[in-house]
Amino acid sequence: MKKDDFLMHITETAYNVGYGAKKHFATYDMVNKVPGIINFVSISFGIYALVIDDLSSKFLAATITVFGIVGIYISLYEEKKNDYEKVGVILTKLFNELRKLYSDAKVADENNLSEYEQQLKTIESEYYKNCISKQILFSDWYAHYKFFWQHQIDWIAEQKQFDFFRDKIPLTLSLVVVAAFFMAVGWGLIRYFG
Repeated sequence: MKKDDFLMHITETAYNVGYGAKKHFATYDMVNKVPGIINFVSISFGIYALVIDDLSSKFLAATITVFGIVGIYISLYEEKKNDYEKVGVILTKLFNELRKLYSDAKVADENNLSEYEQQLKTIESEYYKNCISKQILFSDWYAHYKFFWQHQIDWIAEQKQFDFFRDKIPLTLSLVVVAAFFMAVGWGLIRYFG
């Protein structure tokens, strides 16, 4: 394998491993934190609804019920939440190994890459062996934030040219924002002309 191709292969693997680590941490964070936030918001609304009549509306009661359903959905992941953290740590270590492998391979002689190729295969097999495929809803969005905005990925960007809208913003988030915009415009037009 040519050196440039090998370096690209390392960075593509590093992207997958690093993003995978952040996705596992995103699931762990959401399972760990969101139920507490839901409880706080629900209790706060309940207390204020006792003294403010406008908060006793059916809409707000339905909203609180939906939050409760979200809490039930999240509780399905509670039993394995520590597994997500453990895998996130393992994948972060693999990511750091890939960074070192990239640095070593970058200065290596092109004719002596076989040792590095073997190291890459070992890291890839560890990655596939450890990943948990079932992740919580919206963990992709949170993982994008954690990977692109909190993680040091400049060395990956040397090989992979990340595009803001193509790579750094989740496609589903873009679609939700566009749909929400058109729904708001449609609702505004209906209210204005209706």
